[in-house]
Amino acid sequence: MSGSFDSKATVSPVQGFALFSGMSPADCTSIVSAAHEKNFSRRQTIFVEGDPVQQVPLLVSGSAKVTQSGQSRGEVILRLCGPGELLSCCSEGRHCSTAQTLESSKALIWDAAKFEALWERFPMLWRNTERILFEHLEKLEERFREMSTKNVALRLGSELVRSLKHVGHGVNGEVEIRLSREELAGLVGATPFTVSRVLCQWERRGIVAGRRREAVTVRNLQALIELSKGDDS
Repeated sequence: MSGSFDSKATVSPVQGFALFSGMSPADCTSIVSAAHEKNFSRRQTIFVEGDPVQQVPLLVSGSAKVTQSGQSRGEVILRLCGPGELLSCCSEGRHCSTAQTLESSKALIWDAAKFEALWERFPMLWRNTERILFEHLEKLEERFREMSTKNVALRLGSELVRSLKHVGHGVNGEVEIRLSREELAGLVGATPFTVSRVLCQWERRGIVAGRRREAVTVRNLQALIELSKGDDS
């Protein structure tokens, strides 16, 4: 669902996002006014790999995953996104990935051509977009290094810790990460069976509770952090 909205009311919560870093409230208002607000239901597709780039979505609330189709098994998750993150910032060509929400979410949507025009009008917007792209590249490089140097357990620990800010939800004093076994496997380059085996080992040690296939509950966050650093096995 989409429609008109009060751009001034919307600017306040989004002004702290990286896309608007260093920009005045007036410039933020002008940029936000060029977008429309859209609500997405859980597991709704935002754009599909191979489709023409027609819109630039900025996640305002909720979370999403950006994926590519794998040749031998399922999807490969390139990154998880939370509020304040651009799901796509290309202004031409075709999408090289697919974006899907992980929960009910809201986004600001710009027409791709209008967003490119805003780059010319607001140089800081372009610089911020460029910085975001570099950060995406750095994170992909870090994950590639982990794929080459860490075993599945260490990779899974690292990804669960990183996932906390995107898909972590406090539940009864614990943290629930709402990702399925298949999605976790897509994050760490392993099979769902291997991910389940590692989670079972951690469950016996009281680090997680992983009986639900659509989520993992972190019971001992500090132990998980130590695992992600490679201080345990």
